[in-house]
Amino acid sequence: MPRYHGPLLTRPLADALRATRDAGDTAWTGSFDLGRGRDTATLAETHWEWRGQRYPWAGTLKDRTLYWWDGDEFAPISRYAGKLIKLVPTEWDVPTFEIDGIKMLPTSKASPLDDARQKVALVQPAGKAVLDTCGGLGYFAACCLAAGAARIQSFEKNEDVLWLRTLNPWSPDPDAPEHGGRLQLTHADVSQAITTLPDAAFDAALHDPPRFGIAGELYSQVFYDQLARVLKRGGRLFHYTGSPNKLTSGRDVPREVAKRLEKAGFRAELALDGVLAVRR
Repeated sequence: MPRYHGPLLTRPLADALRATRDAGDTAWTGSFDLGRGRDTATLAETHWEWRGQRYPWAGTLKDRTLYWWDGDEFAPISRYAGKLIKLVPTEWDVPTFEIDGIKMLPTSKASPLDDARQKVALVQPAGKAVLDTCGGLGYFAACCLAAGAARIQSFEKNEDVLWLRTLNPWSPDPDAPEHGGRLQLTHADVSQAITTLPDAAFDAALHDPPRFGIAGELYSQVFYDQLARVLKRGGRLFHYTGSPNKLTSGRDVPREVAKRLEKAGFRAELALDGVLAVRR
């Protein structure tokens, strides 16, 4: 999918542009790409201009919503195909995303990119071939690239998530020259695709699946056996679990996962909000 390089608006940004115009100023300097950079827009009564293109003043914008220029208007970065999927701004600039209102990435204490960086550090990716099972917005992959991974093979099942990535300036572009082809992103269900991968093909793996109730197959013994097969001996795995339903059902998902990983051939221990395992 082609990447989007136009402006991204939020309600606070649109309000700041209007306030600057109403104060009589003809220029506003700030970020139109969620904090990745700073640029200047020129302001007029009927429009504003950025990087040589004119844009109309946006109508009423909603909170907690990102907007992109779709060629005709500033439209919300969301899609509905049975479920509403939406890119959501955060106080950290780096966005998260939601499916039917359920936040897919932690953002309460840190940027989702900083959160990903902590988890990626556990698998020590420098110089390694890394399997990224559920790519999402690509923050695990971005951190692996920054840490010097030799190769990242990433899978993402949801086509709408892949679309969100093309609009999110914080999602790594596999085709960007600076990445040197180290990131391979595949639109596929990893629970099936993993069976086609060679034995001992990876030095490390990152597994950030949807909740158990949504994608139980990614918590299964069958899948963990496949993870063990494609990892080299000594290969490190971080498996995000969170602690779903612990208070209401009494289930301890992290410990259940650790037991299955042990059975698959890993040494496993609880770490951060998931499980760190090493292939025996």
